[in-house]
Amino acid sequence: MADIEKLKGIASQVRRDIVRMVHGAKSGHPGASLGCTEYFVALYFHLMKHDPKFNMDGKGEDLFFLSNGHISPVWYSTLARSGYFEVGELHTFRRLDSRLQGHPATAEHLPGIRVASGSLGQGLSVAIGAAQAKKLNGDDRLVFVLMGDGEQEEGQIWEAAMYAAHHKVDNLIATVDRNGQQIDGPVKEIMDLMDLGAKYKAFGWQVIELENGNDMEAVVKALEQAKGMTGKGSPIMINMHTEMGYGVKFMMGSHKWHGVAPNDDQLQEALNQLPLGELIDYLSK
Repeated sequence: MADIEKLKGIASQVRRDIVRMVHGAKSGHPGASLGCTEYFVALYFHLMKHDPKFNMDGKGEDLFFLSNGHISPVWYSTLARSGYFEVGELHTFRRLDSRLQGHPATAEHLPGIRVASGSLGQGLSVAIGAAQAKKLNGDDRLVFVLMGDGEQEEGQIWEAAMYAAHHKVDNLIATVDRNGQQIDGPVKEIMDLMDLGAKYKAFGWQVIELENGNDMEAVVKALEQAKGMTGKGSPIMINMHTEMGYGVKFMMGSHKWHGVAPNDDQLQEALNQLPLGELIDYLSK
């Protein structure tokens, strides 16, 4: 049973990490990182079976792949807070020679990262391959992947979606972050996705509609429901509606915070809105 209040406390600390990391680097993507925090915390601190000691092949573990790699701050914070590497390393985000590059990469050998990502449209294909490999190896664990909603404009997504359903990749749980924003503006103005859930259903997927991806209890429930739907012949997609910049009032709901770092005053304002719980901030150097 999930301890929702504990998960909320971790989420608040992860959000503090996000704004501090992006501020320290003076670059990065805080908006969608803040919006997806509940998802990451629920996944790593409640649902997934995973080992921070980190074995690259992930045998016997659930695997996670981040397709929209620009939201690396939320993933790095989650990995550090889960014990994959020292929390203090977060201060090196986007620095020269850092393992915490702007987009996740494997060359730096950062624990928790199994594939370089950020070239949009590719993550679903990677996750399908990993899920099929688990089946071939007799490994009954699951594969998770997160995609952006603007990313659904990529044609490779739909090739992969068709492939996964045809080949009954039913150990795969994909989630789409429906924050409604992309770098050039609102998604509905750039390329309206219309009824995305209906499209995935038409491609042969099981679909869960998650109306509030910033409600920790709802996120946990949706992930648990998705896990219960695996092994039934079809891949699963969670259509997760979130708000970009959630938790920091002046960032919420605007594409302008897709890739902009807060200044000193904005950082302090953000931190004042994010409770400091049992965990502590890392030291800035």
